Amino acid sequence: MNTYAVVYTYGGDPSARDQHRPRHKDFLARLHEDGRLRVSGPLASEGSPGALLIIEGESAEDVARLMDGDPFQREGLIASRSIDEWTIVFGGIR
Repeated sequence: MNTYAVVYTYGGDPSARDQHRPRHKDFLARLHEDGRLRVSGPLASEGSPGALLIIEGESAEDVARLMDGDPFQREGLIASRSIDEWTIVFGGIR
């Protein structure tokens, strides 16, 4: 497995995110329990809200397919998403 940094920039109505947040968090909790999601959390940007997720996967395409199941993605609440392989040099999350 490789490690990927997934960055979300949220779009849409913030109240819609609030409505779907419980399902989003349940989805992420399952990924964490399965060992695929290592860490995640919101980014502290006032200009464009989003999140950083560190995901284990075979490829960027594998991670994209996995993250397509996120309720935020399915409900159109993610304006943009980047998926980049991340090589850990110091520290670790394994």
